[in-house]
Amino acid sequence: MIRAIIIDDEFNAINNLKWEIENFCDDIEICDTFTNPKNAISAINYLKPDCVFLDIEMPEMDGFQLLSQLDYRDFDLIITTAYDNYAIKAFKEHAIDYLLKPIDSEDLTETISRVRKNKNDNILGDEVKKIIDSISKQNQPKRLALSLVGKTKYVNMVDILYCKSDGNYTDIYLKNGDKEMLAKNLKEFEASTSSDFFRVHNSYLVNINYIKEFVKSDGGYIVLENGTHIPVSRSKKTELLEVLNS
Repeated sequence: MIRAIIIDDEFNAINNLKWEIENFCDDIEICDTFTNPKNAISAINYLKPDCVFLDIEMPEMDGFQLLSQLDYRDFDLIITTAYDNYAIKAFKEHAIDYLLKPIDSEDLTETISRVRKNKNDNILGDEVKKIIDSISKQNQPKRLALSLVGKTKYVNMVDILYCKSDGNYTDIYLKNGDKEMLAKNLKEFEASTSSDFFRVHNSYLVNINYIKEFVKSDGGYIVLENGTHIPVSRSKKTELLEVLNS
């Protein structure tokens, strides 16, 4: 018997999946179901299921955040989602199966057959361990080596509030209030940053995680968490709002 846990923030989705399992997969025992991902973490660690059906898009904590907090990882992961996007495809490449909602009974039985084979081959959980390791590496702060006058300073990207062009140089403003001057122009420095940074203006590159407000008056500007006002180019407004609202 394969012991399973279902995690989804929608009761209807859980009930629909339970019906599919009960009618098409007679060797699956549903140990428990959860709409609260935080409660599910303790249950997985305690119940040690053979497989977990996990929704990705959930409030407070998404499915990938849940995975990163687990102690017990020796199970097959089946992602259930309504979104067939690039992120899901990337995880599928790591041999983690997913079911697109509304779940089709034929897709479900094919997925369960893979879980069954993994259990028989004693390789349960290998894919989950790989993807959790991948998540952990992705979540590590990226460090930048800043070549300054007479020294090299290493900073985490998460500690950079914004950068300002100064001709052939770039002024870097840090969360702790420090300011460093880099011997690169802003365009060169921008190429080394992550997707958390957005060029809001020809002279400004901003860490979007620290944007507190977008003000439409006075030509449009943003306010950072430390109170700094930074202008937004007219050509960048629409794209910036799309990024902030995504």
